[in-house]
Amino acid sequence: MSGDVTEVLSDEVSDQVPGTVRRPGPGAATGQPATADVVIAIDAGTTGVRSRAIAPGRGQLAARYQEFTQHYPQPGWVEHDAGEIWQAVVATLNAVVDDVTAQVGPGRIAAIGITNQRETAVAWDRRTGQPFGRAIVWQDRRTAERCAELHDLGLLPVVRARTGLVLDPYFTASKFEWMLRHRDLPTGPELALGTVDSWLIWNLTGGEVHATDPTNASRTMLYDIGELRWSGELCDLFGVPAHALAEVRPSSGRLGLTSAACGVPAGIPISGVAGDQQAALFGQACLTPGMAKNTYGTGSFVLLNVGSSCPPPTEGMLTTVAWTLADGSTAYALEGAIFVTGAAVQWLRDGLGIISAAAEIGPLAATVPDNGGVYLVPAFTGLGAPWWDPHARGTIIGITRGTTAAHIAKAAVEAMTYQTRDVVEAMTAASGVAIADLRVDGGASVMDDMLQTQADQLGVTVRRGIDHETTSRGAAYLAGLAEGVWPDLEAIRAEWVEQRSFAPNPDPTSRQLVDLAHAQWREAVGRSRGWATR
Repeated sequence: MSGDVTEVLSDEVSDQVPGTVRRPGPGAATGQPATADVVIAIDAGTTGVRSRAIAPGRGQLAARYQEFTQHYPQPGWVEHDAGEIWQAVVATLNAVVDDVTAQVGPGRIAAIGITNQRETAVAWDRRTGQPFGRAIVWQDRRTAERCAELHDLGLLPVVRARTGLVLDPYFTASKFEWMLRHRDLPTGPELALGTVDSWLIWNLTGGEVHATDPTNASRTMLYDIGELRWSGELCDLFGVPAHALAEVRPSSGRLGLTSAACGVPAGIPISGVAGDQQAALFGQACLTPGMAKNTYGTGSFVLLNVGSSCPPPTEGMLTTVAWTLADGSTAYALEGAIFVTGAAVQWLRDGLGIISAAAEIGPLAATVPDNGGVYLVPAFTGLGAPWWDPHARGTIIGITRGTTAAHIAKAAVEAMTYQTRDVVEAMTAASGVAIADLRVDGGASVMDDMLQTQADQLGVTVRRGIDHETTSRGAAYLAGLAEGVWPDLEAIRAEWVEQRSFAPNPDPTSRQLVDLAHAQWREAVGRSRGWATR
């Protein structure tokens, strides 16, 4: 882990969005100067925190990044130190504020937007601000048996109907329940339970505001996505005291102001919040029903905008709130959650030592013409959509004496595309909505060869925008929309510019080979499933 704050100052041509006229903020309506047109997005991801300053028509002004420690106390357990996450926010946010001030002068920051790793559970003391133990991360599988028990009791239909989710340890409710049972938490008014966004909002406001938004609430398995409120029935089921949960506010709308007591500049409006994948959907300007995106991050997440009506539960897919705006309008999305994609690259780097830096994976994979018959199923923490098998485990199959590190690297890259195809096919079959193309972002989206393989696997065009960090951009849009930096959704739509597209190979022979490779992948998936129960 690096303890340094990484600096990225952006004057790059690729980050400038042409043809967009800057519109000043609303001035008196927000208490900000009329020239306040810079929005800082705090992206609190799974492995680190990025703070990033964005302005209409100018793209990125500055960005800083800091990793934090990953804790693995037992097999299948993943934890974070919430205090360390907060310190990374303080360090990167202060550095970006200084950078912006140096570049454009003081008084230009209109708002802060927050996006975050979802489903991660944090418990803390409202009196002292101290966490009750480490946060339990979304990847954590310690509650798999509890979720199986609830499934056997016939409670899946209730959970699906209320939340759009499945009974899986991925979601927050069973993590809260585990904390309450095993950490002897107080259940009085001093207890605060939340996801990472609410932990950061609470700290940024000096403990004045305990709030979240519907995108994060909808991932807890405690939130009724049709009624848009916490479910008393589900809180009772998991033994979670409702008074400890955050107030649910719109994804775009003022939540509070930063406090001088928290160690960052005071008085900046906190005006946008969304879970990372919904923020990426918004940042990709997938604002119309039928538009879809995939983020290749630690995991991969395919989201399809399905409009303002909450759809019924869809087999193999999750239904989630995409965002709620200040005017009360709500958009919903179908989601296919893939637990491990980029994390497999980290494993090749940190666990096997095949590469020394994540950026080496693409060039190494490109040194071989094919995977040599090797398939890697990265079910390190089970399989997500469309399988939802918490007992699956990682598998490498097809190894021979001729297998090299390059073949394993290629198999890891190809696994990203195979898993995405599995999700898209399940999503299309269940919803009846065909995806015309796919907008992509995230760290692995810089690999052209991987995106070409993805287009071939899906049989649709894959489009990459100028800005690959659309998660933070979406948080900035939500906050800036609330403060008038972007006046409406059309202004946000106009900011999206394509960098490159990848069309599928139309040759029938190529299609046959692509389908054969996918069929062999599916056989490898079958070998990985249910392994932990044997």
